[in-house]
Amino acid sequence: MTELVRLDARASARQILSAIERDGAVVVENVLSPADVDRTLDEVQPYVEATKPGADAFSGFKTTRTGALVARSPACRELVTHKTILKAARKFLQPYSKRIQLHLTQVIRIRPGQKAQPLHRDRWAWGTHLSHVEPQFNTIWALTDFTAENGATQVTPGSVAWPDNRQPTKAEIVQAEMPRGSVFVYTGSVFHGGGHNRSHEDRIGINLTYTLGWLRQEENQYLSCPPEIARDLDPELQELIGYSMGSYALGYYTPPLPPGAGPEVVGPEVALGRGSGGGQFGSAELLAGLQSDIEGSKPDA
Repeated sequence: MTELVRLDARASARQILSAIERDGAVVVENVLSPADVDRTLDEVQPYVEATKPGADAFSGFKTTRTGALVARSPACRELVTHKTILKAARKFLQPYSKRIQLHLTQVIRIRPGQKAQPLHRDRWAWGTHLSHVEPQFNTIWALTDFTAENGATQVTPGSVAWPDNRQPTKAEIVQAEMPRGSVFVYTGSVFHGGGHNRSHEDRIGINLTYTLGWLRQEENQYLSCPPEIARDLDPELQELIGYSMGSYALGYYTPPLPPGAGPEVVGPEVALGRGSGGGQFGSAELLAGLQSDIEGSKPDA
């Protein structure tokens, strides 16, 4: 059995990446202060309490999943843009994409009596079609202690290169136990799943996931955080949730206005009052990057 690497809150992005490149997962302990955890819980709790449990065994009959956290919680926005975690996410994903995006925001509450979730790979959101790239960088932020008794996430370190039909044995599975305020970081390819909550208390964590800028998001951020809300966010967060071009000619739109009343081809940031002009698919920088990628992919390069 391979135990998870455990880092402290001072861990660098490089240390985080070193651990997940070896095992596919790592625990970074005590990243948030008790006050930060309490503030986050206070902001999300009304939505969590109003959320109905899952309707199948995978989502969990005694598990609630609450989304739209960028729109609902300023504290969650700070988690999404946490300097060290976001830096690690960019470094991990940018070999496959010039830009990354926020894929999912979700408070996962595992209630007493919930059985263990089937082990899976998060990358299966896109089926099994992306075996040649790593599409995700995932986090679960502990708002309560994560223990073996209350359903700490199960994970199989080192399983990132396994075939999709490989099933972990009991001896290969460990649990991401950690104190509240810690963050479990893992890839889209590592086998994992929610644990069995045998306690009398809820296990609450926030699942924040990043993915390649050219993939469809699991949580539709444009509907969860529409322009009337997104326009007041920090520009870095606006870009992360998708109000920017994913690449040249990827993500533009045409404002549905009367003839001549607006531009025909603009980047999505225009919907937030940023950018102007129109008539081109993306910036010169994005076009140059695409051309460079194409040149570099030629057999004689």
